[in-house]
Amino acid sequence: MTMPPPLIPLALPIALSVLLFTTGVVGVMIRRNAIMMFMCVELMLNAANILFIVFARAYGQMDGQVFAFFTITVAAAEVAVGLALILTIFRTRRSIEIDDLHELKR
Repeated sequence: MTMPPPLIPLALPIALSVLLFTTGVVGVMIRRNAIMMFMCVELMLNAANILFIVFARAYGQMDGQVFAFFTITVAAAEVAVGLALILTIFRTRRSIEIDDLHELKR
């Protein structure tokens, strides 16, 4: 079974994914707030998911879509654990700034 030609060129979703991933990397590097860094990591995961879906569609395979589904599942578990950790740190330190967490070494 052949796939119909794509409605948009392959370069556009790839460019969108690169833009989202770059925004996530810059956000992780610049931000000092744990919640904002966490959101930027999720943005990078979603950029990777876009690429999985785009290439799965381009090559007519389901592998990329299945892998994106499992990535979303792992990201949901990561959100639950990450937010629980951030909440616990906030309750003990009254701050979620990454620079204030250097005292956790003791």
